Amino acid sequence: MIVRDFNVEKNTDRKVADQRWNSVRLLLAGDGMGFSFHITTIEAGSEHTFHYKNHFESVYCISGEGTIEEMDNGKVHEIKPGVMYALNLNDKHTLRAKSELVLACCFNPPVTGDEVHQADGSYAAAPV
Repeated sequence: MIVRDFNVEKNTDRKVADQRWNSVRLLLAGDGMGFSFHITTIEAGSEHTFHYKNHFESVYCISGEGTIEEMDNGKVHEIKPGVMYALNLNDKHTLRAKSELVLACCFNPPVTGDEVHQADGSYAAAPV
């Protein structure tokens, strides 16, 4: 069994920060679960374009409000507590935070914890 406390892990190297967001990676590839699990906080008023070409991601909004725009067709969806979205087609998207967003995220394949966003908004493919 794996048990981790977010309140402890947010003060360790499991917390990864980038421009105007941070992510506490509670499960990583090395845990052997087949997915990774993160709590991600997006700063109010920020905008982020991501394109996870090598990963699928599902996201559940715990708190805050924002929008997600599908870049291939311009559809915009409201994000608020209780809303889940899944990037099942490796969708390029723009996330806009009206207020601070706290999101629970799962990645498949799991991230290792060392990833950084590439110029196109993706993470590199998982090592084989």
